[in-house]
Parts: sequence; structure tokens; C-alpha cells
Amino acid sequence: MNTACTALIAEDELLLAESLRADLAELWPELQIIGMAAHGEAALEGALRLRPQVLFLDIRMPGMTGLEVAQALAEDWPDGQEGDPPFPLLIFVTAYDQYALKAFEQAAVDYVLKPVQRERLAQTCARLQTALQQREAASSVQQRPADSGAMDAVAQLRQLLAAPGVPEALGLPAASAKPLRLLQVSVGQTIHMVPVSDVIYFEAADKYVRVITTDKEHLVRASLRELLPQLDAQQFWQVHRSVVVRADAITRAVRDEAGKLSLHLRERPERLAVSRMFAHLFKGL
Repeated sequence: MNTACTALIAEDELLLAESLRADLAELWPELQIIGMAAHGEAALEGALRLRPQVLFLDIRMPGMTGLEVAQALAEDWPDGQEGDPPFPLLIFVTAYDQYALKAFEQAAVDYVLKPVQRERLAQTCARLQTALQQREAASSVQQRPADSGAMDAVAQLRQLLAAPGVPEALGLPAASAKPLRLLQVSVGQTIHMVPVSDVIYFEAADKYVRVITTDKEHLVRASLRELLPQLDAQQFWQVHRSVVVRADAITRAVRDEAGKLSLHLRERPERLAVSRMFAHLFKGL
């Protein structure tokens, strides 16, 4: 079975990336490698710009991890209007143990182990070709919306990240046993004490996190990835990869004509967008 296809390889180890490209050229000659990325941000930018049909993602890369790239891609991918490309099929390249790999299998996410074995890669290529043919057949009879691939990826990633111990095994920060109660925010020679319970939402801003209270804004030099595990997950909900909001500060979630959710806040005028990845948090009873 031969299927023409485009792919992007995201791998920070040059020799491994070139080896994977060479193996794919032999196993799947019709596959066109349209991009190579050496870190997570480049992988995300390249995938959004080049729109490959297949994306090989190294789990551990500088900057964003492979899982974070996949999550961000699912959030930013076009919403499935006519002419939009389907969401790429994801293949994770990993060196992790069987415990983590079991979670990949349960979430129906394909993977290849480092060092990549040709026999296993051949199986992956065959699965990808079958999946592409099934996708083409479904789209030809309009069985599924164009963005269903993104929604499938979101469901798979959510299941993967929810497996006990897996985030830690994949290099993501573990939740703190004692949630953070007080932020010490430096402004010049002054340190402001900001109770976490006063925070309406946190928003990633380059190398900082914006800390928004009812009437003030602070900047802390940290990443949202570092801060999130220190917050009480019952009180603070992540609604976008760059936004975490205090749940009881939300008055309502409103869905627009395109199906996108936005949050209205109790003590702030701005509206916060909810990404695909976290839309499941808002379901009426």
C-alpha cells in the first residue's frame, strides 16, 4: 500500500532526525518530508505554517515538550472551514519505559521508541497509510467535519495526560502536595505579598506570567508550566495553554455561533477564550 503524504519531523538530536528521515525515505518513498524542527516552538510554528499530514514529535525537546506542541497545535489548528487541511496524524518519538508506553497505547496514540527500529517504524508507516486512506474515504463522502482530527487528538491527549504518573514520566512538573497560598512579587526594591485567593487569572506573557487581581496586575518571572502544579486544581482551572482562571471568579461560559467558548468574569471586564483542549470543563447540568 503506497500513499503520498507530507510530514514534518521534530527532533532536537540532529543525527537521530537525519536517521529517521533516511529510514522513512526507504520505507515510504512517497512520503515527502517538508520540514525539520530542532525544538518545540519551531515544531509548532512549522506545523501551523506547512500543514503536514503527519507529524513526528520527539517527547523531550528544548522549550516545549512534544506533548505541549501537540496540545498547542490542537488549540491553534483551523476550525474546519471549507478548504482547511485536516489535523495531522501524530507519532511520538520517545525513549520512555513501558509504564509510560502503556498510556500511549491506551490513548490510541502511536509512538516509536529510540533508537528507532526499522521493523517498528515500518509498522507505523503501514498504520499511517491506512489511517490516511480511511480519512480520505471519509472526507470524500463528508462523513466527518474537517476539524474532527483535532478533536480526536484533544481527546487522546487528555486521556494520556490524565493517566496516573504519566505527566511526571514524560518530564512534566508534578502537582505540589501543598498548593501555593501566597505569591511574593518583586517590584524594584519592594516585595508585594499577593494572596493566591485574590488572583482572578494567570496569563503567560513571554518569560513572565501576568497575575491579574480585581484591580491590579503583577508580573512574576516564571513560566505557567512551573506555576500550574503549585496551584489548587479544584480552585484554578486551566482553560487555555496560556491562561489559568480561578473557577469561582467565572460567572458564565458563552458559546458563539462558531462553537467557541468565552468566559465572563465576576470582577473583570475582559473575556477569556477557552480552547478545544479544555472545553470539556464547561458542560451544563
